[in-house]
Amino acid sequence: MKARTKSDELFAEAVKYIPGGVNSPVRALRAVGGRSFFVDRAAGSHFTDIDGNDYIDYLGTWGPAIHGHAYPPIIEAVKNTAENGTSFGIPNPLEVKMAKLICDAIPSVEKVRMCNSGTEATMSAVRLARGFTGRNKIIKFAGCYHGHVDSLLVKAGSGALTFGQPTSAGVPPDFAKHTIVLPFNDIDAVRLAFAKHRDSIAGIILEPIPANSGLYLPHPGYLESLRQITKANDALLIFDEVMTGFRIGLGGAQQLYGVEPDLSCFGKIIGGGLPVGAFGGKADIMDALSPDGPVYQAGTLSGNPVAMAAGIAALEGLLDGKAYEKLEGLGAQLEEGMNKIARSSPVPFRCNRIGSMFCTYFVDRPVYSLDDAAHSDKERFGRYFRGMLEEGVYLAPSQFEAGFISTAHTEDDIEKTVAAAAKVLNSF
Repeated sequence: MKARTKSDELFAEAVKYIPGGVNSPVRALRAVGGRSFFVDRAAGSHFTDIDGNDYIDYLGTWGPAIHGHAYPPIIEAVKNTAENGTSFGIPNPLEVKMAKLICDAIPSVEKVRMCNSGTEATMSAVRLARGFTGRNKIIKFAGCYHGHVDSLLVKAGSGALTFGQPTSAGVPPDFAKHTIVLPFNDIDAVRLAFAKHRDSIAGIILEPIPANSGLYLPHPGYLESLRQITKANDALLIFDEVMTGFRIGLGGAQQLYGVEPDLSCFGKIIGGGLPVGAFGGKADIMDALSPDGPVYQAGTLSGNPVAMAAGIAALEGLLDGKAYEKLEGLGAQLEEGMNKIARSSPVPFRCNRIGSMFCTYFVDRPVYSLDDAAHSDKERFGRYFRGMLEEGVYLAPSQFEAGFISTAHTEDDIEKTVAAAAKVLNSF
């Protein structure tokens, strides 16, 4: 691995003009004891930094690159669409095509509204839930991250957790007072919350598979119980599938577990790497949005033609199901390799995986909640990250983030990754 001299020089320049030198905190690599570096180009399952180092990439631009980098159909769609204009602020046909693709893939979504990010999607879904029910309180779960929305940045995951700040400065207490935070996978806590605030809770928002505290799964029956409780109390169930939507299957986590929420939030893959978000659900709820209803939501760049074209190309590459078969095979290969290492590793660790998403925790216990994840040895994870980086394998630079496999990855990529992991872990 070459010295990252050019990256170091560019970072020194970046900190003069950009807070922390980065435009999203986790990119600083401080949580893993590393130094930020800069990418020059990417293709398939690899990227190259400006010093010429090549890496197998398991970040996948935090999820959207399900087909790998520079996926030819997306590149072609972006080029062809941009030639006719990059933005109109007026409806374009691609918005309708994207909406139909989402509604056809997700049975719970009868109507969908485009926006520009996952944060916008969750913010808008919560506002809609409150407007539709006429109630104020929202239940969220510790470790679930729903973007940097003021009222939801309470015991959040992702970058907020990475830097030991589950809440953020600048969020007035009054903004968060209607947010009830509960432990994930504890259904009794949900029942108690509804018993105490029965007529005040507008809904529950959650990642059905939390992927911003690393990655852990719901207990059997947990999501079904949430569905039953919300229905019994005339509250809405909101699935934040920004990470899992179209990633673990065409129908996302709700298809996998057979639980239909009232509202769903999407992002990542439906933008094909460009900034896109969406939220949708039952028609009677969605019709409460302006201009038909009283709940206001808007965005100049929502439904941007170039972003829609990229997202459509990404989704169309998933429709025949073959991509998910390949992703599951590669994911199983990685999990099997990591579990084999774990059986003889000098340090305890666990590899959680579902489909093409995974996370390695340095714990000696199963991980099913934020409290479990918090027991992971973050210093060891940092050492593991840095070791893998020097072996040419790029993982999410935080213990509290998931990794992603793409259809561009190969069995050889996985073999090299497992071999690198064995080398790094056996050096501990």
